[in-house]
Amino acid sequence: MTFPDDQVEELNSLCPGAERCDEGGKPYLYLPGLSLPAGCTPDRIDALLCPTERDGYPSRLFFAGRIQSPKPLNWNANGVRILERNWEAFSWKVAPGLRLAQMVGAHLRGLR
Repeated sequence: MTFPDDQVEELNSLCPGAERCDEGGKPYLYLPGLSLPAGCTPDRIDALLCPTERDGYPSRLFFAGRIQSPKPLNWNANGVRILERNWEAFSWKVAPGLRLAQMVGAHLRGLR
Protein backbone atom coordinates (compact mmCIF):
# COMPACT_ATOMS: atom_id res chain seq x y z
CA MET A 1 0.00 0.00 0.00
CA THR A 2 1.32 3.42 -0.90
CA PHE A 3 0.15 6.71 0.56
CA PRO A 4 -0.43 9.76 -1.65
CA ASP A 5 2.36 12.34 -1.29
CA ASP A 6 -0.10 15.13 -0.48
CA GLN A 7 -1.52 13.10 2.43
CA VAL A 8 1.95 12.37 3.80
CA GLU A 9 2.75 16.11 3.55
CA GLU A 10 -0.44 16.95 5.49
CA LEU A 11 0.54 14.43 8.12
CA ASN A 12 4.03 15.93 8.37
CA SER A 13 2.52 19.38 8.95
CA LEU A 14 0.52 17.86 11.82
CA CYS A 15 3.47 15.85 13.14
CA PRO A 16 6.90 16.70 11.71
CA GLY A 17 9.05 13.61 11.21
CA ALA A 18 6.16 11.28 10.42
CA GLU A 19 7.43 8.24 8.58
CA ARG A 20 6.08 5.04 7.12
CA CYS A 21 7.01 1.70 8.67
CA ASP A 22 5.81 -1.81 7.84
CA GLU A 23 5.47 -4.87 10.00
CA GLY A 24 3.64 -8.13 9.47
CA GLY A 25 2.33 -7.02 6.09
CA LYS A 26 0.65 -3.92 7.57
CA PRO A 27 1.60 -0.31 6.91
CA TYR A 28 2.07 2.01 9.88
CA LEU A 29 2.89 5.68 10.18
CA TYR A 30 5.21 6.57 13.05
CA LEU A 31 4.30 9.95 14.56
CA PRO A 32 7.10 11.17 16.85
CA GLY A 33 6.05 13.62 19.56
CA LEU A 34 2.43 13.88 18.42
CA SER A 35 0.66 16.84 20.08
CA LEU A 36 -2.36 15.77 22.12
CA PRO A 37 -5.55 17.74 22.84
CA ALA A 38 -5.67 20.19 25.74
CA GLY A 39 -6.21 18.51 29.10
CA CYS A 40 -4.14 15.43 28.25
CA THR A 41 -1.07 14.31 30.17
CA PRO A 42 1.45 14.11 28.65
CA ASP A 43 0.78 16.80 26.07
CA ARG A 44 3.03 15.10 23.47
CA ILE A 45 3.76 11.41 22.89
CA ASP A 46 5.06 9.10 20.19
CA ALA A 47 2.20 7.47 18.32
CA LEU A 48 1.75 4.86 15.62
CA LEU A 49 -1.12 5.01 13.15
CA CYS A 50 -2.34 1.83 11.51
CA PRO A 51 -4.51 3.28 8.71
CA THR A 52 -5.88 -0.12 7.70
CA GLU A 53 -8.14 -2.61 9.48
CA ARG A 54 -6.68 -4.07 12.64
CA ASP A 55 -8.23 -5.84 15.64
CA GLY A 56 -11.77 -5.26 14.33
CA TYR A 57 -11.24 -1.50 13.93
CA PRO A 58 -11.11 0.30 10.55
CA SER A 59 -7.88 1.97 11.80
CA ARG A 60 -5.99 2.23 15.10
CA LEU A 61 -3.89 4.89 16.73
CA PHE A 62 -1.39 3.43 19.19
CA PHE A 63 0.48 5.46 21.81
CA ALA A 64 3.85 4.88 23.49
CA GLY A 65 2.04 4.92 26.86
CA ARG A 66 -1.32 5.55 28.45
CA ILE A 67 -2.64 9.07 28.34
CA GLN A 68 -4.60 10.76 31.08
CA SER A 69 -7.47 12.59 29.42
CA PRO A 70 -10.44 14.61 30.68
CA LYS A 71 -12.69 11.55 30.33
CA PRO A 72 -12.07 7.87 31.16
CA LEU A 73 -11.05 5.64 28.28
CA ASN A 74 -11.21 1.91 27.63
CA TRP A 75 -7.53 1.04 27.08
CA ASN A 76 -8.16 -2.35 25.48
CA ALA A 77 -4.82 -2.79 23.69
CA ASN A 78 -2.02 -3.00 26.23
CA GLY A 79 1.63 -3.75 25.56
CA VAL A 80 1.04 -4.48 21.87
CA ARG A 81 4.46 -5.16 20.36
CA ILE A 82 4.96 -3.41 17.01
CA LEU A 83 8.28 -2.30 15.53
CA GLU A 84 10.26 -3.42 18.59
CA ARG A 85 8.20 -1.23 20.96
CA ASN A 86 5.21 -1.70 23.23
CA TRP A 87 2.12 0.34 22.38
CA GLU A 88 -1.23 1.13 24.01
CA ALA A 89 -4.57 1.97 22.36
CA PHE A 90 -8.04 2.79 23.60
CA SER A 91 -11.26 1.55 22.06
CA TRP A 92 -12.34 4.15 19.50
CA LYS A 93 -13.68 3.66 15.99
CA VAL A 94 -13.43 6.25 13.26
CA ALA A 95 -15.12 6.24 9.88
CA PRO A 96 -13.16 4.57 7.09
CA GLY A 97 -12.07 6.48 3.99
CA LEU A 98 -10.53 9.52 5.72
CA ARG A 99 -7.30 11.18 4.66
CA LEU A 100 -4.37 10.31 6.94
CA ALA A 101 -4.36 13.63 8.85
CA GLN A 102 -8.15 13.49 9.21
CA MET A 103 -7.81 9.95 10.56
CA VAL A 104 -5.33 11.05 13.24
CA GLY A 105 -7.60 13.97 14.15
CA ALA A 106 -10.61 11.68 14.44
CA HIS A 107 -8.70 9.33 16.75
CA LEU A 108 -7.49 12.25 18.88
CA ARG A 109 -11.11 13.42 19.35
CA GLY A 110 -11.54 10.37 21.57
CA LEU A 111 -9.21 12.01 24.09
CA ARG A 112 -11.39 15.12 24.54
